[in-house]
Amino acid sequence: MPGETFPREERYDALQRFFIRPFFLSLTIGIPFCIFKLLFGLTAYRTGVAWLVILGGIVIIWACLDILMNTGRSLLDLAGRSAQFEYCTIAQIGKLVHRPIVFLAIDTLLSFVIICLMLWSGWITRLSQNELYLWYGATTLNLISLSLVSLYNEIRKS
Repeated sequence: MPGETFPREERYDALQRFFIRPFFLSLTIGIPFCIFKLLFGLTAYRTGVAWLVILGGIVIIWACLDILMNTGRSLLDLAGRSAQFEYCTIAQIGKLVHRPIVFLAIDTLLSFVIICLMLWSGWITRLSQNELYLWYGATTLNLISLSLVSLYNEIRKS
């Protein structure tokens, strides 16, 4: 009801539920990681070096599949339905051995490796202006959401 006040703990619980919803997780973690993968794959592909072209093609396909999976989970979440698939292809493989969270962590590690490779190799300078905006947007979504969740958790402790 308008004007009705809720106890502090109830408001925090609602916020916590939002932070763990597939929509929020896909928007702020999954899709940004897919963008990093996609841009790395495109950059590797453009080198023209045979093995990097092959690697780039594989990473592009991987990123596109993961974007579809994250988008699907988000849309199902917004429709109030649960997904029968994971956030990414690696976690989906992990589901086959009943360890999707472990495999999701591996995907996260690989995404961070890709970010580091793009930065430390200097390949980030090979991105077009529009691709850089995608990179900046993905970075911003990911880091701001991490900060918000951390801030929320610290406030909740006190």
